[in-house]
This record gives sequence, C-alpha cells and structure tokens, in this order.
Amino acid sequence: MKHLAKIVLCAAISLGSYTALPVSAAQAAPGGVSILLDGYPLPFPVEPVVISGTTMVPFRAISEALGIGVEWNQAARQITATQKSAAEAAPAKVILTLGSKNASVNGTVVKLDVAPQNIRGTTMIPLKFFSQQFGAVASWNQASKTVSITSPKRDMYTLGFYAQKAYSEVSLIPSFDAVAFGWSRIDPTGQFTTTGKDFWWPEAAGEVTPESIVQNAAAGGTAPYLMVYSSDSALELSKNLADPQLQQQTIASIVDLASQKGFQGIGLDLEGLGLTGDKALVQSQYNAFVKNLSVAARAASLKLTVILHPLNSSYKGYDYKTLASLADDLVIMAYAYEGEKGPEPMDKVDEGIRLALQQVSKDKLILGISVFSENDSSVNAKIGLAKRYGLKGIAIWRLGLIGQPVFSRMGESVEW
Repeated sequence: MKHLAKIVLCAAISLGSYTALPVSAAQAAPGGVSILLDGYPLPFPVEPVVISGTTMVPFRAISEALGIGVEWNQAARQITATQKSAAEAAPAKVILTLGSKNASVNGTVVKLDVAPQNIRGTTMIPLKFFSQQFGAVASWNQASKTVSITSPKRDMYTLGFYAQKAYSEVSLIPSFDAVAFGWSRIDPTGQFTTTGKDFWWPEAAGEVTPESIVQNAAAGGTAPYLMVYSSDSALELSKNLADPQLQQQTIASIVDLASQKGFQGIGLDLEGLGLTGDKALVQSQYNAFVKNLSVAARAASLKLTVILHPLNSSYKGYDYKTLASLADDLVIMAYAYEGEKGPEPMDKVDEGIRLALQQVSKDKLILGISVFSENDSSVNAKIGLAKRYGLKGIAIWRLGLIGQPVFSRMGESVEW
C-alpha cells in the first residue's frame, strides 16, 4: 500500500495586492471560535466569518492539514487545489477565483453561494463547498462556535503488533501492510532469547505454528517483522550495550533468526533507556548498536524499524535524528503518558509528533497507537494527527486487543 497522503504546498498564497473584503460586508463569527480537525483544534490565522448566511473558513490552513496541494496564480487571482485520492486514477482539481462565484471542479463549473474572499490576507471559502469537494465532513455549530471537520479516509502505511494472546485476531493480519511478531527479547542477563517472560516463541497448536503464521502473512502481502523487545529495568540493555562481544552475538542471533524463519524485517523495541545516568553516553551506545544491526540486516535483505519512546517522555536515551538515518523508519510510541488508564492526552501526542518532526522527516515517522488505551470514540483522533502531519503511517499495539468496534471505527479513517 503506497502512502499518498503528502502535504505539498507548491506556492505560498500571496494576496496582498487584492483588496480585502470590507469589514462591514462580513460578519465575524463570535469570539472564541474553534476549528476542530478530527476532534482536535487546528490553528488558523483568521476566525471564520459569516457572509450572507454562509460560513467562510480559512482555506489554506485546512488544506495543508488535509494534504491538499495548493498553487496561487497572482495574475489571475486564482487558487488551484489538487488532491490525490487512492480511489481515483487522477487527482481531483479545484480552481477558485477570488471574487467569483464560479468554481471549476475537474473542469466542470460549480456555483458557489458566496465567492472566495481575501479577509486580512487569508483566503476564505464556503465551508459547505469545502466539505463537498475535498471529501471531508464539515459542520458549523453556532452554539459552541465550532467548525468541526472529519478528514476523509486515507491510504497510509499500517503496522500491527502481534504478541502473546493475539491469535484471536489473526484474521486481521492481511489488513496491515506489515506485522511485527513479538516473539523474542533480550533477557535480564543481556542475552538474546526466544524463551522467558512476556515475549517468547509460541508453541504449535496442531497445524498452526508460528512459522505458518509468518508464512501466511507474507503470502497474503503483509510483511512479517521479527520484533525484539527488552526494557532496561534490570539493566539488561545497559549490559548489552556496554559489551561489544555480547552485542555482536546478539545482532548475529537476531539476523540469523529473522532470516531462517522467513521474516522480511526486524522491529527493534528496546525500551527504558536514559531514565537516569549519562544520557549522552546511552544515546551514543544505542546509536552504535542500531548502526551495527542496520548493516547486518541490510546484508541479509531485511528492513529495520526502530520503535522508540516519544521525545516528551522520561526516557532520554534515544537520538531520533541519528536513528532515522540508520533505520527504514521509526515508530513513536505516543502512549502510556498516564499509565494507559484511558485515551492518551491529545496535547501530549501532538507534542510528541512535533518534537520528532524537528529531527526526522515525516515520511520516516510512524505514529504508535495503543488500543489498550484508546476506544472506538478516541482512536480516530490519534489517527487524525498522523494524517494531519503527513506521517508515513500508524502502528497499532496490538492484535488481540483491538476488537471489532475499534477496528470498524479505524476503517472510517484508514484504507486498510
């Protein structure tokens, strides 16, 4: 599945030479107006206004957040908006002219209730037209002074996690682009193993074996990854990172197992680094580990995904910029901010994404979402943030916990 949701702003919309709509002609929406995109506030430069009973909203801010490419033609005073949809062979093309009620939608003239206007340097268009042409569901609530927009479904990369007690949802594997199987770990002695606590190689159940699950995933077009887990709770990671010989053995064992068992990639989930101690040293040691693993994985034609605590967590042992240069992609585990007692706080998830984007390009970032925390009413708000920032995709922890209500709701936001 190809990720098509890329934000492409081809040219800044410079409207300074066009006379703005007189204040007397537009009724500003009452103070305290909010624009919510997928349930979370969207910053905007100018508040919505009501003109002749039509709610006008800032086009550029919303378009960027929905991944709509925009070009401004100064001479013609025209805005060309292009949106690529996975369901269409050619991108949708909308042309708006300031001051004109005639819009062009894929070459067909469509009448607007109110012409696009330049208000204080911002292009404003009718909310109803916006929602109709760009696949979003939008509404204006006068009582709460809120514009609510639900983004259209998007084709994006999806990674699922599969660990113990996940077999109840084995049928969901083909829905994902990749699935990381949590069947191995680094144990308290610093040794790589497929036995022990929490993460181990499952036993066969008749004809169903771990190997058959991996083979079936690959045959169905879902890339199987070997996930390697550990935490530093007993300093097992610290032991491994500080011992070059043990580290070399660990990397060789990981790559050998992944190759022998038919995996196509490795998902490295080493948690708990940098809570205390010399954080710069820990980052340097972990960078070296990932670099050595990356070289070995590529030599074996294996992909590498590195799974990380968010940068606004308490764990500071992760150098996102360097790790992104070594791995194919990074998963931001934007959860467990409040002990997974309920839906994760949106502001913390948002902050975690923005901090990561300061160091890593969006096409290498995957937003981790825990359905242990989320429910069918909250999960799409998290997916909406991944879409808003144009991230590569989402990673769902985990199969066995999703449930049909949540999976169905996610299907309203993501094209599986």
